[in-house]
Amino acid sequence: MPDFSPTELAVPGFVALVLIEMIWAWRKRREAYEPRDTLTSLAFGLGSTVAGLLTGGLFLALFLWAWQFRLFDIGWSWWAFALCFVLDDLAYYWVHRFGHRVRWFWASHVNHHSSQHYNLSTALRQTWTGFLTLGFAFKLPLVLIGFHPGMIAICAGFNLIYQFWIHTEAIHRMPRWFEAVMNTPSHHRVHHATNPRYLDRNYAGVFIIWDRLFGTFEAERDDEKIRYGIVKQLGSFNLIWAVFHEWIGIAEDVRRAPWRHKLSYLLREPGWSHDGSRQTSDQIRADWIARSPAANKVAANKVAVENAIAETGKPT
Repeated sequence: MPDFSPTELAVPGFVALVLIEMIWAWRKRREAYEPRDTLTSLAFGLGSTVAGLLTGGLFLALFLWAWQFRLFDIGWSWWAFALCFVLDDLAYYWVHRFGHRVRWFWASHVNHHSSQHYNLSTALRQTWTGFLTLGFAFKLPLVLIGFHPGMIAICAGFNLIYQFWIHTEAIHRMPRWFEAVMNTPSHHRVHHATNPRYLDRNYAGVFIIWDRLFGTFEAERDDEKIRYGIVKQLGSFNLIWAVFHEWIGIAEDVRRAPWRHKLSYLLREPGWSHDGSRQTSDQIRADWIARSPAANKVAANKVAVENAIAETGKPT
């Protein structure tokens, strides 16, 4: 197994790009960076690196154990790497989607969305507690198919490197063909938005085609300013609170909830409550559509098109 970590090699490039973007922000968009927010993001990155060193070996050992049950010996050819990269990105889409739709997963992933600023340092806000969610299980099928765990780890590293550059407001749009296939800063700004229109959209890592295929794509609009962060903002730069606040919230909800609802606070979507005192992203979007005539019209047109496709088998 090759001793190769693409993310470690990319660190100097990450630092250089952050510095370049800071210069751009100082000249063009000073509100893009906030010193305390940036320091929190850097601390997140350092902590997630340490957490990865402590737990990554265990996951790799589990994958190597599972590899003995593989169906095929795919090997290390160039086409195997290409296919593994695409399938790894598909697995990332689904673990990312679960990270927004299941609160247990969200408690770990919320760290990445906790900044109200959107810049390259935001990309460093990686979880310290990802091992608790067991999200690695989404990639076990790749091992069982026959992709070597080392190959999967390398592909995942390149996937993470790709996602770094899309955390910026310095790039407005890429060429149309690129926007159609690949994840871009425009698409990912939507993912980090708290606007009702944009909530829980664009889960892609590298290829935006997954969102287009599975019905979770939303294009960025130039007539709607994006608000970044989470629905209930942290209101603090305290690193420990930023890392663990959702886990603490889950513990409190489970403790207070009637027995028949306790498990739901772990497995239902973020914002769900047994007494209806909070709102999920779907409920927030539904309320926004009901209040907005323009949004209501767009939603109605979308439903009409979907119904027409279902009835005729082709767009009308």
